[in-house]
Amino acid sequence: MTSFSDRLFVSAIVLSTAFFILFFLGILVSMAWYTDLKTLTSTILSEEIVFSIKLSLVTATIAVLLSSFISIPAAYMMSRMNFPCKNIVDTLLDIPIVMPPISLGAALLMFFSTSAGRAIQDTTLEFVFQQPGIVLAQFTVISAIYIRLMKSTFDNIDPMYEKVARTLRCDRLQAFFKVTLPLARNGLFAAIILSWARAVGEFGATVTLAGATRMKTETLPIAIYLNLATADIEKTVAIVFILTIISVVVLFAIRKFAGKGPLLSIA
Repeated sequence: MTSFSDRLFVSAIVLSTAFFILFFLGILVSMAWYTDLKTLTSTILSEEIVFSIKLSLVTATIAVLLSSFISIPAAYMMSRMNFPCKNIVDTLLDIPIVMPPISLGAALLMFFSTSAGRAIQDTTLEFVFQQPGIVLAQFTVISAIYIRLMKSTFDNIDPMYEKVARTLRCDRLQAFFKVTLPLARNGLFAAIILSWARAVGEFGATVTLAGATRMKTETLPIAIYLNLATADIEKTVAIVFILTIISVVVLFAIRKFAGKGPLLSIA
């Protein structure tokens, strides 16, 4: 027989879950009060929104590709190697996660005000108030997340598999690409998807470094900011609708690749 305390406990957790579900559904449904399907469709297909979608998708994809080259080796090193001051390095890698994105953007902006930063802009690409600045801001924000997720994935792969590969005449590089990376496939895909979605939704660092200029540095989050500033509710609702769809697709994709593993629990 179920005791009163058990029933009370189950009722409490069910009511808590129901509250959050109704709370978030209420927020989403409330958008329907401000638009209709015809208006929503025409707004999404407008030149400004199409530009924002393309810019967000392209810059986020570039940022994730660049981050992959840095984050995967860094995550592997943090997972497999012991070295002096490892805890300090581990803490430094977490700074972009705990710092507000707008602070990261301000730090980047101040860096490009130095002689070294100006030299980089003069000899390579212009980042301040330009589209490459969007990629740099997104890269700065997502790399630490990417590293943390991949480190968790590598931590849950038994190093014995690599040792066995080494006994079969594989060097460390071959063991990594032939054994470790294939075993980390699901976690890698989930980390890529989550980092890409975070890059698409990045606002603080982007608006600080790249600015908020229509049809130039106008990503989807910046488009929300600009249209809210001019009280254009219909466009704002359309952009929120697009970002909601992206979020739902990303969540389903993460669950498909990560299952109930440790990566999903962190994400």
